[in-house]
Amino acid sequence: MVEYLSLYLFLAVCLFLMLGYPVAFTLAGTALAFATGGVLTGVFDAGFLSALPARIFGTVNNSTLIAVPLFILMGTILEKSRVAEELLDSMARLFGSLRGGLGISVVVVGMFLAASTGIVGATVVTMGLLSLPSMLRSGYSPSLAAGTICATGTLGQIIPPSIALVLLGDILSNAYQQAQLSTGTLNPKTVSVGDLFMGALIPGLILVAMYILYLLVQARLKPETAPPSALEPVSAGVVVRGLIPPLGLIILVLGSILVGAATPTEAAGIGAIGALLLAIAKRQMGFVRLKDAMRQTLEITCMVFMILIGAAVFSLVFRGFGGEELIQTFFYGLPGGVMAATLVVMVVIFLLGFILDFIEITFVVVPIVGPILLAMGLDPVWLGIMIALNLQTSFLTPPFGFALFYLRGVAPESVTTSAIYKGVVPFILMQLALLIALWFWPGIATWLPSVTQ
Repeated sequence: MVEYLSLYLFLAVCLFLMLGYPVAFTLAGTALAFATGGVLTGVFDAGFLSALPARIFGTVNNSTLIAVPLFILMGTILEKSRVAEELLDSMARLFGSLRGGLGISVVVVGMFLAASTGIVGATVVTMGLLSLPSMLRSGYSPSLAAGTICATGTLGQIIPPSIALVLLGDILSNAYQQAQLSTGTLNPKTVSVGDLFMGALIPGLILVAMYILYLLVQARLKPETAPPSALEPVSAGVVVRGLIPPLGLIILVLGSILVGAATPTEAAGIGAIGALLLAIAKRQMGFVRLKDAMRQTLEITCMVFMILIGAAVFSLVFRGFGGEELIQTFFYGLPGGVMAATLVVMVVIFLLGFILDFIEITFVVVPIVGPILLAMGLDPVWLGIMIALNLQTSFLTPPFGFALFYLRGVAPESVTTSAIYKGVVPFILMQLALLIALWFWPGIATWLPSVTQ
């Protein structure tokens, strides 16, 4: 029984999280309770906790993680300055006269918003408030409208630059070095957040293209579900003028990382300043809105780092109880080798996505399984993209997907829960198809980072 205490710790954490307790304090509190019991019974070495101050100092001193509050500030400023709202209105007026045009506008604008924030809840709620009423007034099927918004909201998991990829990239970087050291490599290679950004770019664009293609086919086969919009049309020039500033900002941020001109942290600073200047130029950033954006940034950043500290306590206690050896023995004992182990991890992460947000999974699960899988020979960029896309699919899957709950909270009563569930099914199938393609053709994710190194 003692050898399974690490497993009991993990299950206890999941149970308390399902009961609604705060994530950061659940991770740290449950781990410390188990550690105290282990010390009193002589099955846990308290020396493992002596590494905690160094872990916390390393977290606070991590220059890559400085990108997190800066990217969050960039996203909140773009949200408060109504850039997405105005862009959606312009694109809807340009393409609204086409069948499915309004849905395509939602996907494109949602892609920009997701890339700016990377927070599923923020994107789904924002797009739900902005676009769902317009789609319903235009005669769109409630299920198609709801499915499009939910699927678009989850794009922040895979479209760079986003804080989801920043956090995942930092954790995978540490896991990759740990995996190489465990195999005797004295001069370990590195994987950066920029590598993960490059790896996510092609899969993300493929997914957006699949969404748009589906909307066009749906509008063609069932025109009554995606009729033309009755909005007054505008010229392409108006849309271009509204599209260039946010698109230029994202290209500047992402491009500076991809060409090596800036680190993710430096690019995040450029993005935050650029978003602020853009908002000021549009005369949409008064003192009150700036104050709200900064307060929201502070709240989200504090949440992220508190979870990170709680996860550090959890991982130390988990390893102290022999959890890493237990998982390693299980993985190496699977008959299918590394791919079977990867499949098990993907299934577990998918199920955990029903009860945990991407931050908790990134900080708790990935540090445990990442070093083991990478030591078995997996490519870190491929693994990171698979995890991100897997979580995106989990957040969209009924009946527990987070994106569904977020949209349910802002959708009118005329949009039933069953309609939301029905609407997301085609998008789930598209994401599963991309996951399968990545499984058999890893080059979809690894080619771009390999040619830019």
